[in-house]
Amino acid sequence: MQTVHLAILAVYLLAMVGVAVYFLRSGRLGGGDDFLFAGRSLPRPVMVATLLVTWVGSGTVIGGANFAYTYGPVAGLVFFAGTPLGILVLLLAARRIRRASRHTVPELLEARFGTGVRTVAAAVTALAYIGLVASQFIGGGYVVGLITPLSATQGTVLVAVVVTLLTVTGGLFSVAYTDFLSAILIVLGLFVSLPLVFSAVGGPAAYWDGLPAAAATPTGGLTALQLLGYFLPLFLLLLADQNIYQRLTAAQDERTARASTLGMLVSSFFVFIPVVLLASAAAVLMPGINGDMAILALASEGHLPAVLGGLILAGAVAFVITTGSSFMLSAASNIAYDLYARFAEGETGGRRGLAVQRGAVLAIAVVAFVLGLFFPTVLELQMYSYTIYGAAITPAVFAVLFWKRATTAGAVAALVVGAATTIGWHLAGTPGDVNGVVAALPAALIALVAASLLTKAPDPGALEAAGVD
Repeated sequence: MQTVHLAILAVYLLAMVGVAVYFLRSGRLGGGDDFLFAGRSLPRPVMVATLLVTWVGSGTVIGGANFAYTYGPVAGLVFFAGTPLGILVLLLAARRIRRASRHTVPELLEARFGTGVRTVAAAVTALAYIGLVASQFIGGGYVVGLITPLSATQGTVLVAVVVTLLTVTGGLFSVAYTDFLSAILIVLGLFVSLPLVFSAVGGPAAYWDGLPAAAATPTGGLTALQLLGYFLPLFLLLLADQNIYQRLTAAQDERTARASTLGMLVSSFFVFIPVVLLASAAAVLMPGINGDMAILALASEGHLPAVLGGLILAGAVAFVITTGSSFMLSAASNIAYDLYARFAEGETGGRRGLAVQRGAVLAIAVVAFVLGLFFPTVLELQMYSYTIYGAAITPAVFAVLFWKRATTAGAVAALVVGAATTIGWHLAGTPGDVNGVVAALPAALIALVAASLLTKAPDPGALEAAGVD
């Protein structure tokens, strides 16, 4: 623990709390819609930052770093390649997503497939997003445990409290504007660190020669199927990520939504390329450490100047807090709009809806903390959560956007088969050390197509009702 690191983290956390208090007192939250969409008023720079930071959390600086540390730089780039490829697909659909303007992805599915599909999708989405919130809590606990006298578990509690406070006070207003600050902090820290770490390794040639033999191969010692199992979850989640869809809906207009998606594409390279290089360099400098700690250990073990190390550590906490608050806010919207409004027949746009979403945030925080106790690493938890969402939800969402022949039966089949296969694969102990997405995605797609073709084609008016025709 260094005093400089602790001071930088304290300043950052105080700034986050200050933003939360500002928006709590600003009077800009008129109801549930403002809480979720920030009044559909976010300008382009804030949109780019919140899209990037929503996507980049402990799954990148801890889970992704673990992968690059373990399997090397080339495999690490394959792992992260789902991000730019997914964004390119989103560029084609950004205006259509913005035009649909639904509160949640299950609500979008309901417009095409009916109430039953919305309910099933809401349950699957909430389950996946609570898992992702848990991964942020765990990752944040690692960092806080490095910087402060607190244990990792105590750090997890602290991060959970800050994430919950940030989310429950200002909704997307406070989340988006803290995202803007966090993006600047972490990108600057990563890029300044690169030349210093490579100098400590001895230069690019020494870096490559020092990599473990398997890590210097294109697949990192993994089979092609195993590597595909790591690539697909990120790619599929991004294609139908409710967080991203809600951010695009919060943009000022369709043009801002599409331009912000392009900005996210460009800025993503400024994060995952340094993460891959730094994490794999850590394998040369510090062989045998816990891979989750690869980048964090560079910052905390004296390989970087104290101030820069503090910025990296604070930036890691920044990503964890802002990504955790984003997934928490999104899961709360499922509870408020897809479950409460449906079954309690409650009003969601005004003050009551605001109270329901805030109550849901508190409940999610507790469940996520408990869930995090059952997964040993951030990478394992994020792969499970990414897969259960990507394999179950993404096929149904893209059927809404791009396949007119999809039916309600097909959507239900995809949701149930995708989620069940993911859970079953995990309970079976991940046969062959292959992530469940390799089995769950084909199963969901086959179920979607088969059930759709075996049932009556939908009414042409369904597409118009969904707002994506």
